[in-house]
Amino acid sequence: MPEAYIIDAVRTPRGIGKPGKGALANMHPQHLAATVMRALRDRNELASADIDDVIWGTSAQQGHQAGDMGRMAALDAGFDTKVSGVTLDRFCGSGLTAVALAAAQAMSGMEDLVIAGGTEMMSYVGQFSAEMRKHGLVKTSGLGSGNERLHARHPQSHQGVCADAIASMDGISRAALDEFSLESQRRAARAIAEGRFAKSTIVVKDDSGHVILDHEEYPRPNTSAADLAALKPSFEAIADVPADQDGTTFRQLINRRYPDVKIVAVHHAGSSSGVVDGAAAVLIASGEFARAHGLEPRARIVATANMGDDPTLMLNGPVPAARKVLARAGLTKDDIDLWEVNEAFAVVVEKFIRDLDIDRERINVNGGAIALGHPIGATGAVLIGTVLDELERRDARRALITMCAAGGMAPAMIIERVR
Repeated sequence: MPEAYIIDAVRTPRGIGKPGKGALANMHPQHLAATVMRALRDRNELASADIDDVIWGTSAQQGHQAGDMGRMAALDAGFDTKVSGVTLDRFCGSGLTAVALAAAQAMSGMEDLVIAGGTEMMSYVGQFSAEMRKHGLVKTSGLGSGNERLHARHPQSHQGVCADAIASMDGISRAALDEFSLESQRRAARAIAEGRFAKSTIVVKDDSGHVILDHEEYPRPNTSAADLAALKPSFEAIADVPADQDGTTFRQLINRRYPDVKIVAVHHAGSSSGVVDGAAAVLIASGEFARAHGLEPRARIVATANMGDDPTLMLNGPVPAARKVLARAGLTKDDIDLWEVNEAFAVVVEKFIRDLDIDRERINVNGGAIALGHPIGATGAVLIGTVLDELERRDARRALITMCAAGGMAPAMIIERVR
């Protein structure tokens, strides 16, 4: 079977995703996507007409983020009009899925050169969603019209309440989650100080060439254990907010499926993923195209997998997804040198470590979304670039990337260095 190679990966720094506070908050999402696309073209001296397709992940496809950002950002980047584009939504897994689909195109022989990645402007999405709620166009649960019918079959709660429920069911304490979160901040601070993100992080400029953002804006390197211990739980009150027209709360939606679970609120702002703006892109090529055009692959995509899990708890997909992709590749966990599991909430990765008995020194070694932020549609592509850079830095071989996604899903991917 033909190979799918990763030629390069780039990402913007992540800006605080709040209007008036983040450096990227006034940028158009399309501009961020075009920025990373241009960087891949220029760094690899590509003729844009050679790019067969752009596959892009964006979760909240509303307003400025609607209208097929993959195609529009390619045009904004100045690519040849021959370059087509498509935009998809697998919630938090969108960016990782975009890269997986690009790899499948290359491995099937249908395409030779594809840019894949994602964008999410959380500062904009927050404004847009608030405006829609004000006018009664969406419901608090985010499931849209007809959610009572879906809740009757598959109760789906607020993600933060789900995180607290999983911690309660698995007996994972707030102290353990705070310890994990503090380590995420420590590792991210070390990675930034040592320049571990420099290879893939590009500068964001406006149309006039002025620098808008050239560093990670979200990390709080001075965070202490006492700081985390002082934070109030974020989802205790939300748990009792009505999610349906009939008054059913988010807590009751979980208890409808798990009646004996007493949900204890343990997650807070310091143990949940950061709200940020950002974009990331990965350049995928077939072996034949890479050889013919003098492109040096950095890694090959060994296997990809997707897994659905319980939509009520929503966040537990990464463990079965990792098992599935390992089986598909004919590998065991001992064959994986580094793991990247998105830190949507501290319990997601803490449970992953415990369930699979993963060495803590090999997972999220440069911190994660708790310290750096989670630009939803972009995060999967961010993680691929992050772990590839680290594989090269350590002269290691393989990495597994996975993440939870709303609706109880998880994509997964294994990559392997080739030089």
